Amino acid sequence: MDSNSSLEDIVTRCLAVGINCISISDHGTIAGALKMQEVAPFKVIVSEEILTSSGEIIGMFLKEEVPSTTRFPLEEAIAHVRAQGGLLYLPHPLDRIRHAALNPSHPEDLLSQIDIIEVYNARSLRASDAKKTKILAEKFDLPCAAGSDAHLISEIGNAYVEMPEFNGKEDLCQALRQGKIFGRKGGIWVHFITTLIKIRKRF
Repeated sequence: MDSNSSLEDIVTRCLAVGINCISISDHGTIAGALKMQEVAPFKVIVSEEILTSSGEIIGMFLKEEVPSTTRFPLEEAIAHVRAQGGLLYLPHPLDRIRHAALNPSHPEDLLSQIDIIEVYNARSLRASDAKKTKILAEKFDLPCAAGSDAHLISEIGNAYVEMPEFNGKEDLCQALRQGKIFGRKGGIWVHFITTLIKIRKRF
């Protein structure tokens, strides 16, 4: 999440909607995720959304932050995640507004290195994105996930996966393969609110 929400409010919301595991994937930092691990009464996966020269990827189960700039090469970002023993997660792969690090003309260049692909994103505006991404997931035999991509408290729980319990990164992928995805779109208004929050932070 990239917002002004407190950790306490996030925990309260998760408990209210029945979430017992969450991946915190802030842009360019794992500080919030590490703090959440200390206070949450449920499982927290320390992740980071990494902006590269090719688009965005997410590193999961991280111990250190990965440099995140618009000029950071994709292969170097992947190497940083792998050096920590982390998993590579591809968010909103076919979203035309928010660019994932996926070249639709040559998806095998990246998908052969990805561990998990997001087939449903609650902030993606086009329903057709999920269907097309599901086809890619089946073609490359990738575990499928869903993301609320929550920047606001009210968005937490907009997308989730019901799946068996897992003990760590070793069996997360297998648990996802047995999972069922649920989700509802957040609406275009959430993008406007996020933009306003970003502007307020700058000034």
